[in-house]
Amino acid sequence: MLSTLTLVVIVTILALTFDFVNGFHDTANAVATSVTTRALSPKQAVLLAGVLNFVGAVSGTAVAKTIGKGIVQPSAINQYVIIAALVGAITWNLITWYYGLPSSSSHALIGGLIGATIAGTGVKALLIKGILEKVLLPLVLSPIIGFSIGFIIMTSFFWIFDKAAPFPLNMKFRKLQVLSAAMASFSHGSNDAQKSMGIITLALFSAGYLTTFEIPLWVKLACALAMGFGTYSGGWRIIKTMGSKIFRIEPVNGFAADLSSAITIYGSSLLGAPVSTTHVVASSILGVGSAKRFSGVNWEVGKNIVTAWVLTIPAAGLMAALMYQLISLLK
Repeated sequence: MLSTLTLVVIVTILALTFDFVNGFHDTANAVATSVTTRALSPKQAVLLAGVLNFVGAVSGTAVAKTIGKGIVQPSAINQYVIIAALVGAITWNLITWYYGLPSSSSHALIGGLIGATIAGTGVKALLIKGILEKVLLPLVLSPIIGFSIGFIIMTSFFWIFDKAAPFPLNMKFRKLQVLSAAMASFSHGSNDAQKSMGIITLALFSAGYLTTFEIPLWVKLACALAMGFGTYSGGWRIIKTMGSKIFRIEPVNGFAADLSSAITIYGSSLLGAPVSTTHVVASSILGVGSAKRFSGVNWEVGKNIVTAWVLTIPAAGLMAALMYQLISLLK
């Protein structure tokens, strides 16, 4: 039987690994359009994304608290449940990254936590109201909001720049894409990195190392660094899907998509809602593409992405539940 301290160390390492994997898995969310339009080189894009993800990660803790105490009862969870949840989420993230599927790291973590909790302590440990109101509702609404904002922004640009010559207009927006990529990266860090903060704090609280559910400074910095380095590692398989296969993106489209994504994601972070940055970015691109020309959007790619989204929570949950059973045999 491993000591409590050893288990907490294992949880921390796994959570930081998840953050790192999340970083390179979701790098495409912030920089895909900028790389596609050549507003930024791949190296410049991942460096910018890495730095801004770090800054965004230390900007707040509302999402971390939702993950840590809004899905399951912290006092009912043991370290083995958290370990199984993280391994299930990491495994699903790696599978979808390998096949170039822009699935949701948020869904994977939430699915893993729910699946491991059911396997380890039963349904009674789940906070059903919190899951529905603070997790599932934002996850469903955020892509709709991202699509809508993207459509509105792009339609507004068509009205405003109706008489502008396309080439000089795109040259200006190519420069503005550096700003929009920075905003998208900051918002990504403000939401995604906080999820691992919540998991580590959950482990510390359930082990008795914390008396109140507050995020320690070292947890914030460690998760921010892991996310930043993971982002810098890049995720070029997914960039290909997000940046070029949905529709032909020009700088003005890329700026509109990044801006709508940043607004949606950072707004969710301020509300403490853990959303899927992949959902929001893909939906924003679809919204922008629809405003440009509905028939020009590759909806088949959109359908494939949605299929991956629908599978993520149950798949990660099943993996986490199986992992808990395996751990139970070994402990």
